[in-house]
Amino acid sequence: MPNCIDFAQLPSRSLLTAFALIMLSGWSGEAAAQGRGGQSERPARSTRNILGGVPMSAADSARQKIVARLDFDSYKELIRGLTEFGDREQGTPRNAAAVDWIEAQLQGWGYETERVHYMFTPRGSDTPEPREQVFATKWGSDVPGEMYIISGHMDGRGGGEAANDDGSGTALVMEIARALSGPEIETARTIRFALWNNEETGLNGARAYVEQRAELQGIEDPAGSGRYPEPKWLGMIQHDMMLWDHGNPVTFNQALDADVDIEFQLNSVMAAESAQLALVLLNANRMFATDYPAVMSNAMSNTDSTPFMDLVPSVSLRENRRLYETGNRANPHWHQPTDLFVTFSDADFRLGFNAAQTTLAAVAKLVEAREVGARAEGN
Repeated sequence: MPNCIDFAQLPSRSLLTAFALIMLSGWSGEAAAQGRGGQSERPARSTRNILGGVPMSAADSARQKIVARLDFDSYKELIRGLTEFGDREQGTPRNAAAVDWIEAQLQGWGYETERVHYMFTPRGSDTPEPREQVFATKWGSDVPGEMYIISGHMDGRGGGEAANDDGSGTALVMEIARALSGPEIETARTIRFALWNNEETGLNGARAYVEQRAELQGIEDPAGSGRYPEPKWLGMIQHDMMLWDHGNPVTFNQALDADVDIEFQLNSVMAAESAQLALVLLNANRMFATDYPAVMSNAMSNTDSTPFMDLVPSVSLRENRRLYETGNRANPHWHQPTDLFVTFSDADFRLGFNAAQTTLAAVAKLVEAREVGARAEGN
């Protein structure tokens, strides 16, 4: 983990802009699409004094090449593909079909996948029902028995397309998996790409993973084989709602102070270690993100990193702080039929893409990712 940084140099969240262009009242997906078609987006703000400008070592430059493997259009297309299944509510055929589709994408990039099977009792029922979720693993070449978990939840609700909640986080994890796929990229440690189910019902998929696999961490099976079905957890990075930072009261465009929010939970056993993991992400954003800065806060809540937070350093990346902003209706599309692909502009999608840049840059450092042949450049 890095040394402490000078917080005086970090970008801070300013007061809500007094120059809001349009207040959103009774927003609908149709109105969003019409508004985008009839009004050009605000020119991009300057981030020259916020992002970049940090001298890079040879290892940093090598990581920059890995981050550059992310593709904005690919990220958008993954979100669009997920929205083809509607809101992917757990327990429905569209949810099961989406799990199959996610698995097919991961396998198409060369990953071996696994499924976690668990039982869930729907509200109003006394009968448990089977549920499934999928994950893929990029195995470390040097220390395969240690890993970082990168995750998002693939289920949604609200009767729309769950494009943002949480197609945006699921696609982010998948886009990072795509960028790291192939034999030309090696990592010293293992990365697991987990796409949780049943988040909307109480984090049940993530809880099932912890219940089933926490005790298996770091156990070589069979002994002497060099195989670790569940490597030791070094950190957990969750992504949940990545596209919409339009202020509160809500404006038509992204707010002037839009940013990627990195949250840890102060009231957790691993709070100090989680704060250090958040700092790695914050510094990665400063060096490698292209459009939006990141900020840290310490009230992580209502997300799939919660079941992990007393066991391993855990953080959540979001468009807004969960309790202070999202919980106060900063996103009018949250769990609404208007959570549609067409609701969001490229400026919105780019916020999620910057979160992908942030996470990939940080994880590339933590697992010592390298292009084959670049090992001598160090970490």
